[in-house]
Amino acid sequence: MLTHPTLDQLRALKLDGMADAFVELQNQAQAADLAHAEWLALLLDREAANRNTRRFQVRLRGAKLRHGQAAIEDVDYRTPRRLDKAVFQQLVAGKWIAEHRNLLGTGPCGIGKSWLSCALAHQACRDGYTVLYARVPRQFADLELAHGDGRFTRLFRTLVKADLLILDLCGVGSYVE
Repeated sequence: MLTHPTLDQLRALKLDGMADAFVELQNQAQAADLAHAEWLALLLDREAANRNTRRFQVRLRGAKLRHGQAAIEDVDYRTPRRLDKAVFQQLVAGKWIAEHRNLLGTGPCGIGKSWLSCALAHQACRDGYTVLYARVPRQFADLELAHGDGRFTRLFRTLVKADLLILDLCGVGSYVE
């Protein structure tokens, strides 16, 4: 297949979503019936979707979630953990994050608090929030070490800058009475 100069320019400008859509439209017979404005709209839509997807993936990778595949769609409300569906749906909306409010999840070991917090974090990443997941014992050790090697300011700034900081007490149960 010969490369089209427009396709080369799109790739050079890092408009990969538009370039992919351009190739697809070129290969579709019914695309010849589209007006220039319709072509342009389709290319722009694809580029916007591609950029949104990449930003989401960067936020999700940066969150370092323990349960990276946890999603709110997979929450089972029938399990005996006394999870109020209406309250959880309000949490999913994310208004509490926008208002800089805190959330404390409590309950016995093994009922899925970490998984639920990761599901909320996943949704927050979808909604455009930056998230950071940290296990408390490891985070405290990192902070202590950072004091010694001069990284404390940078590490602390990373913690403070996140829209949603999840501190998981996993493994701390033996220390808490």
